[in-house]
Amino acid sequence: MRLLANENVPGDAVTSLRRRGHDVLWIRTEHPGLDDESVLKIAQAENRILLTFDKDFGSLAFQKGAKAVEGIILFRIPKKSPAFVSGLITSVLESRNDWRGHFAVVEEDRIRMKQLKR
Repeated sequence: MRLLANENVPGDAVTSLRRRGHDVLWIRTEHPGLDDESVLKIAQAENRILLTFDKDFGSLAFQKGAKAVEGIILFRIPKKSPAFVSGLITSVLESRNDWRGHFAVVEEDRIRMKQLKR
């Protein structure tokens, strides 16, 4: 899976996903401090699904009409430990194959998905 991990995604999660064969670009190392709209543009240009803990991406995609058709996965999970977050992100991502084209909100006990406008 081609992914773009926002700055707030823990490094342990990025490492774990890469070890499992995912192509992950991490904003923290490649484009630190980049604004949210530019992050979305990179995700679109490189056909990557955005992983984030930042709720502002929902506003960008639905209220401001920013292009996000590749997909956005917003994690709303407790950051109990790096191992917990890494394990949960990895297992959730690999639990389904229909992320593309959706805005997904991942909580500890459920996943909500909404189709993004093309």
